[in-house]
Amino acid sequence: MTGKLGLDPALVARARELARRAGQPVVDLARSHTTVSVERAVLRLAGVTGADPDGIPWVNRLVDAVVADVGLGHGVAAPVFDALAREGIADVTLLAQKAAAGSVRFGQPSGKAATAARRASRKAVAAGIRSIDRRRVERDRLVKRFGDPAQRPWIYLIVATGDIYEDIPQAQAAARAGADVIAVIRSTGQSLLDYVPEGATREGFAGTYATQENFRLMRAALDESSKELGRYVRLTNYASGLCMPEMATLAGLERLDMMLNDSMYGILFRDINPIRTFVDQRFSRQVHARAGIIINTGEDNYLTTADAVDEAHTVTVSQLLNEFFAHEAGLADWQLGLGHAFEINPDVPESLRLELAHALLARELFPDAPLKWMPPTKHMTGDVFRGNLLDGFFNLVGTMTGQGILLVGMMTEAVVTPWLSDRDIALQNVRYVLGAAGGLHEDFVPAPGGFIQARAHRVLGEAVDLLERIGDQSLLTAIAEGTFGIMKRPADRGKGLDGVARHEADYYNPATEILEQTR
Repeated sequence: MTGKLGLDPALVARARELARRAGQPVVDLARSHTTVSVERAVLRLAGVTGADPDGIPWVNRLVDAVVADVGLGHGVAAPVFDALAREGIADVTLLAQKAAAGSVRFGQPSGKAATAARRASRKAVAAGIRSIDRRRVERDRLVKRFGDPAQRPWIYLIVATGDIYEDIPQAQAAARAGADVIAVIRSTGQSLLDYVPEGATREGFAGTYATQENFRLMRAALDESSKELGRYVRLTNYASGLCMPEMATLAGLERLDMMLNDSMYGILFRDINPIRTFVDQRFSRQVHARAGIIINTGEDNYLTTADAVDEAHTVTVSQLLNEFFAHEAGLADWQLGLGHAFEINPDVPESLRLELAHALLARELFPDAPLKWMPPTKHMTGDVFRGNLLDGFFNLVGTMTGQGILLVGMMTEAVVTPWLSDRDIALQNVRYVLGAAGGLHEDFVPAPGGFIQARAHRVLGEAVDLLERIGDQSLLTAIAEGTFGIMKRPADRGKGLDGVARHEADYYNPATEILEQTR
């Protein structure tokens, strides 16, 4: 028996082996398929930028032209760089513009032409990956110069007005008030756009559009704040939805530090095709691994639709699967911001003890991961006094169980989009709890054989049982049957399925080749 919960090491090892068994067929599927977003990410690394007068990115226009002529299953790198050689031009964006005008046709090269096209595409993509490498080195240098926050968990605060030029001063004010991580959430529905908007944006609904320029502007602003405050302030956005690989690539190029990255959120809550998003997830996580970005996974979302007590084991199962998928893609433990949440109905007897059991179970299963602890949302009623108290309980559980990333809860959850004053009160709550009880995890040990230990053992046992059933029937079947978040999502349905293709025998992706060779 180990740790504060006395978990059986053999049972923990069994859970990980079952997660590997359940996850490996999905990895095999991802390794044998591509998507339009994966191929667009490859071309972004090769230097395609900008958009046409209608706002459609040139990278979309180029991939669409290649697919129309030769299909998706070969990959786009060889046809594109073969066309560059035939046209006698070196600018990939110019080729995209010519393709959109209908003046270039594409073919799948063979023989010496194929060898030359592959060599040229790898050289161009390698330059993009070197840019990501430079931004990672830059982050390491700034963290060394300015320092990390003095305490854990890091305080994570959402700022998103819809207008990037309003977000920036709010983000800087939040950093001055104690936030360590600024998350700019995306405008509602962006996850369903099969393209990444261009440029700085000044309108959005319940969020700000994720664009490369918006990433650049906010990163530069938070670098100013880091210098002012003497601690490195991290920036988060989203690599999820139909453009996961591209978002990951842009985040690496613009030195974001964390990205929400979990295919299950898109599958369950945006009805994105499971195959599409598992393929996209693997590529995006390979890029995150290279860029030194911490991923945040979305297990907390299950508990907004399913009961947080009855379905607690599904969170543990998903965390174990996400750990396997992340490691397979090259991510290290320090990059695994596995998600879980304080979502038990407060009217349930002993709800706080149950929350402690669930949070401590996650902490002990993943001791080296910076777990992302999510605040109450489902049972916030609009009573701001009760809400602030619940958030205080959430903050207390976070510090008692040694969480790594603490998302600041809002007492106005489910009432209004938070105002600056709401965030200020919420940050006061966090600062008080961390200041008064920041080291409590060192002293908190549940009673041997008591309520908290027994609950954690039960959840782990139920998770192992579920993993055994998933291994027998397949993860895709389990998702189709509504195992996670009670949402049923079959593998042959959902948005984006038409953007998936099985690899042809001559499929080539220079980005994957580089990322896998250098791990």
